Amino acid sequence: MTTYHAQGDPTAELTTDDLRAALHSVLHQLEPRRRVLALPPDFTRYHSRAGLLTCLVHEFYQQRLVDVMPALGTHYPMTAQQLERMFPGVPDGLFREHRWREDVRTIGHVPAEFVRSATEGIWDRPWPAQLNKLLWEGGHDLILSIGQVVPHEVIGMANYNKNIFVGTGGEQGINESHFIGAAYGMERMMGRADTPLRRILNYAQDQFCGHLPLLFVLTVVGVRPDGTLATRGLFIGDDHDCFYQASALSLEVNFTQLDEPLSNVVVYLDPDEFHSTWLGNKSIYRTRMAIADGGQLTVLAPGVKTFGEDPAIDRLIRQYGYRTTPQVLEFVERHEDLRRNLSAAAHLIHGSSENRFQVTYCPGGLTRAEVEGVGYEYGELDAMLRRYDPGRLRDGWNELPGGERVYYISNPALGLWAWRGRFNQ
Repeated sequence: MTTYHAQGDPTAELTTDDLRAALHSVLHQLEPRRRVLALPPDFTRYHSRAGLLTCLVHEFYQQRLVDVMPALGTHYPMTAQQLERMFPGVPDGLFREHRWREDVRTIGHVPAEFVRSATEGIWDRPWPAQLNKLLWEGGHDLILSIGQVVPHEVIGMANYNKNIFVGTGGEQGINESHFIGAAYGMERMMGRADTPLRRILNYAQDQFCGHLPLLFVLTVVGVRPDGTLATRGLFIGDDHDCFYQASALSLEVNFTQLDEPLSNVVVYLDPDEFHSTWLGNKSIYRTRMAIADGGQLTVLAPGVKTFGEDPAIDRLIRQYGYRTTPQVLEFVERHEDLRRNLSAAAHLIHGSSENRFQVTYCPGGLTRAEVEGVGYEYGELDAMLRRYDPGRLRDGWNELPGGERVYYISNPALGLWAWRGRFNQ
């Protein structure tokens, strides 16, 4: 197993030409490949540079790129407009939809003893390694998993084999993986590359996927002081070390440690990217370790019009709400519908402030009754946009007219924020 390319540092500015040269150089080393599958993320990772890299893959392979499957996980399928914006020039006929409840194969089980050890006894069942049947049965001689490494609430650091076993995974594997992460505790994992769930996925990759021609193309993307994005790193390989190198750089680029807890945080959710609280609650996941006890988080969410990305999960969120971890675990014990949808239960835990700080949601498409029904405070969007104008605020500390001091985050998907005292506990 090999890391073919490892490039980047916290101040790097990798251009399109840099990405093209590096990617095409590695692909030349792998020639000849005649039947290629690309697995980029969906539109929720638009800023990952994965769309550009997929276009560069098509530029290199042309008709030998036979399938492109966005790794949807449980998300809604991409629209034609999203596909065109993220993958300009890639023929429409190449795109395949991942259906996480139907189109999967269980290729093996991680033994219960390994799972028990990895999770410190929190989960003690065999974990099903599932992936889309196109990967398993498609006859490809190269499978390119493309995406961004960034701190993540379920697994510690996003991407790598999570793109396979969750992004193209099945109902049981996704449900149990999310629940493992939630039950273990997101604050014990976020920003860490070596976590219980990562060990489980690494085991599945090592034991069950040896014959699959997997190659991982991983980016690290940072935010410049003026709010624009810069590609800080590119890592290409088929081994674990490729991911760990990308994770180390991502911690330097995407993790902000603060000297004081934040009492007043405002997060903006881009309406093109965030349409549900399932996605938009990154505003909570990624800031929770920074927010002071008794603090306030205001979420400006003009595009949010629903809770779940899946109708069944949306119903469960509305039914049970974002309650504390003990309450959600009790719901799981008592209610079969939640036990059958453990990823929804995990999401309810992730979206809870655990009664430690207040969350005020300001959505463009949900009513006061809907927002308050799931346990958040409701904020009127237009009034809050006037008070906290995203066009005027800058990432970090802002002093508003009247003396209000707020910490502003323009895109929570691009990082992790923590007060040093909480992260180092």
